[in-house]
Amino acid sequence: MRKKKLRGVAVVLSCGLTMGMLGGCGIAGEGAAENTKNNEDKTVIEYWHINSETVGGKTVDELVKEFNESNNEIEVVARYNPEEYKGLMQNLQAETAAGNAPAVVQIGWTYLNYFSSNFDYVSPQNIIDEFFPEDSSFITDNFNANILELAQNSDGEQVGMPYSLSTPVLFYNADILKEAGLPEEGPKTWEEVEEFSSKIKESTGKYGLYMREGPDSWNQQALLESNGAQIISEEDGKYKASFASEEGVEAYTMYADMVSDQEALHASWEEGFQAFINGEVAMLHTTIAYMATIEDTAQFDVRAVSSPVWEGKDRVVPAGGCFLAITAQDEEEQKAAWEFEKYLYSVESMAKWTEGTGYVPPRNNVIEAENGLKDFVEKHPMFTAAADQMNGVASWASFPGDAGLEAEQMLIDMRDQILSGTVDIEKEMKETQDSINQIME
Repeated sequence: MRKKKLRGVAVVLSCGLTMGMLGGCGIAGEGAAENTKNNEDKTVIEYWHINSETVGGKTVDELVKEFNESNNEIEVVARYNPEEYKGLMQNLQAETAAGNAPAVVQIGWTYLNYFSSNFDYVSPQNIIDEFFPEDSSFITDNFNANILELAQNSDGEQVGMPYSLSTPVLFYNADILKEAGLPEEGPKTWEEVEEFSSKIKESTGKYGLYMREGPDSWNQQALLESNGAQIISEEDGKYKASFASEEGVEAYTMYADMVSDQEALHASWEEGFQAFINGEVAMLHTTIAYMATIEDTAQFDVRAVSSPVWEGKDRVVPAGGCFLAITAQDEEEQKAAWEFEKYLYSVESMAKWTEGTGYVPPRNNVIEAENGLKDFVEKHPMFTAAADQMNGVASWASFPGDAGLEAEQMLIDMRDQILSGTVDIEKEMKETQDSINQIME
């Protein structure tokens, strides 16, 4: 299926929650679309990503290098985009409008519908059917239907294939919990998180919790929807923002009260993450994709549990990570795009991606494979915190039509206003909800 609004040449790797913490080289505006062949007669495609050096960037470079060395016909050029998926979408919009789009790009799950409404794309199955009949069953053989659905837009169209898959987990400093006289196995519910945080503040003077505050509302979706709220609801084929329910207000109020009581830290992602690493915050709610970085940098007994539930309710965790969506219009680039994607989806490449980031593999037969993650899982018990909660995975809220970027920014602004303690929470949530529904109409 192809959508035509902003035209360009690109393969899009749509991803939702790995966060680039550090600044980077940004976008090099050399258009692969203008000339897909280099002097060695290779097809050259660009791959845009949001993985900084500390969060998957080294693994991106390693995978791209190995792919380029494995063939004489295709060369992939990787480009890092700062400001995570929001920044990448803005860059993609500008470069595509200028006729200078990339070939492979990561797009956050929350921008799935926005992307499918505003950019050209081609389903990988269409490319397979036209050029690679030997791979005709590759997708259905290797992906469960519920995982593939994560990359389907609100019209049920398969925009691409899931690539990275993350969920939020609760990392914690077991040394601080021990100092505060708390169980070292960590909290299981949000009510326990609040109790732990209060005791930690009282006993140690440190913050109990920091919940990631990035350029999206991914972590806050887990908090609200696990309490029974819905960021977006659907009725008679129409979608509307619906997070300002009693359950949504209750969840945000609890966390805002923790911030007000200095039991939880309200800070930028960079500041909050560093505070956890420095031992100033006991618990960190963020994506499992930071597992490798946390393991490498934490100088304390760091552990992880699945994202907390609310007492008596089911766990709901939004899927982070990304899907591969192909926007190349040139046949040679489309072929190259699929060859690169197929390489990324091999058991060995998927295992390497998980080992470098902590992402849960979206395809089957990786975790238990000898040439996959069997040894890795045994050596990294924190990984099970994410793997064990996959039955609670829900789609990252993605607003349909052209409202994606603006609606997500409204949720971010609402979060910042609520946590600053300067607004009435229920009023702020209802006003934001109304404003989002207005632009969706």
